[in-house]
Amino acid sequence: MTVAAFVFYAFSVSTILGGLMTVVSRNPVHSVLWLILAFLSAAGLFVLLGAEFVAMLLMIVYVGAVAVLFLFVVMMLDIDFAALKAEMARYMPLALLIGVILIMQLMMAFGVWGFSEGADARLAAPISGDVQNTAGLGQLIYDKYIMLFQLAGLILLVAMIGAIVLTLRHRQDIKRQDILAQMYRDPAKAMELKDVKPGQGL
Repeated sequence: MTVAAFVFYAFSVSTILGGLMTVVSRNPVHSVLWLILAFLSAAGLFVLLGAEFVAMLLMIVYVGAVAVLFLFVVMMLDIDFAALKAEMARYMPLALLIGVILIMQLMMAFGVWGFSEGADARLAAPISGDVQNTAGLGQLIYDKYIMLFQLAGLILLVAMIGAIVLTLRHRQDIKRQDILAQMYRDPAKAMELKDVKPGQGL
């Protein structure tokens, strides 16, 4: 067995193990740590495939941002996981039914899977010339598909604003800052000078 094959099997096993333990682990913090292991192993597989840019994106975006965010949320929120799991157990039969249906659909899709003519040549050299992987991907995204890239960013922005608007709740029992009232206040009315005599308090 060559070194490349050994590394491939090691990353594959750790990816599958990390994904399985993410679902099976009872401790949410352990689940996030197993998820980070799965992301790192998947990044190693991308490096073996020659897609180093995708591997770096996976590590920076998912491991460095999403997984760490999950970890902070799980550790900081006071959630009764026992009650949450008891509530989820009620929907377990429906979830298993949906999972079986999805597996059957995937099996049917892969059963009729086929490559078009000349697919091997296109996959071997998607970009002509001596262009590196990252440079070729940048040319495709920011040159040929620039409008689709901008539209995708706009859709994500609208989705983020919509999520903030939907989850924003104004509580009446807390004091809020009124910026306009602070800007328009009159300093002459907002302050009062007191002549404190020596030896006296306010």
